[in-house]
Amino acid sequence: MAFKRNRRSPLAAIIVMAAGLALTGGGYAAATSAVEAAKPVSAIATAEQVTEGKKLFAANCASCHGKKGEGSSGSNVVPSLIGVGAASVDFQVATGRMPGQASGPQLEKKKPQFTAEQISQMAAYVASLGEGPAIPTDAMVAADGDSANGNTLFRINCAMCHNAVGAGGALTHGKWAPALDGVEARHVYEAMLTGPQNMPVFNDANLSPKDKKDIITYLKYVEETPSMGGYELASLGPVVEGLFTWVFILGFIIAITIWLGAKSN
Repeated sequence: MAFKRNRRSPLAAIIVMAAGLALTGGGYAAATSAVEAAKPVSAIATAEQVTEGKKLFAANCASCHGKKGEGSSGSNVVPSLIGVGAASVDFQVATGRMPGQASGPQLEKKKPQFTAEQISQMAAYVASLGEGPAIPTDAMVAADGDSANGNTLFRINCAMCHNAVGAGGALTHGKWAPALDGVEARHVYEAMLTGPQNMPVFNDANLSPKDKKDIITYLKYVEETPSMGGYELASLGPVVEGLFTWVFILGFIIAITIWLGAKSN
């Protein structure tokens, strides 16, 4: 009877509720800490970076993308930057594609107009507008993965546009897939994460971080390994090789045939 009275007392209910809240709060705190620990170091930005990035954004980007990165519609469509993440800013600005200087089928790579610190500040500000992909760390883009698996993944997912060895290729309506020779590993990773311009997005559900590292390793291998078959015709594939055969080899055979015919006469 004493046990039943104690169990039904208000103090027992308070103890049970406190224990439940402690367990729930402790579990949430542990899960949050695990997620924060798993984030790349580059995802952590200071308030000062965000403030400076906002100033740079207002002076150089807001005229097109809006004061709060909301973009614009109508005749001059400019995409919203809310949720694109720091990786998208780092790719576009560090490769000089942004700020865009003129409209056209595709933005070209050029010399960046901002320092690395300024790019980090703008990336931090845009990342504060909405959660998105973070800038990958050096460990994530190190070329120490499985190049054989990277070759397979690249042929399946990328070669139809970028060529089997990343030599680039033409697309429709004046667009093109750029050559990947000499492209920084960080920018290759960011392009897969964000899908700039004509490129599809390869998030971690499509290609895991390990898969992305393997692709980077394969591209680095191709870049550093000379062709074992002699002159490779820029690795542009069978179309170029066939054209070379028709123009030069068959042309040479025809010229020899004409010369022999003229000599015999």
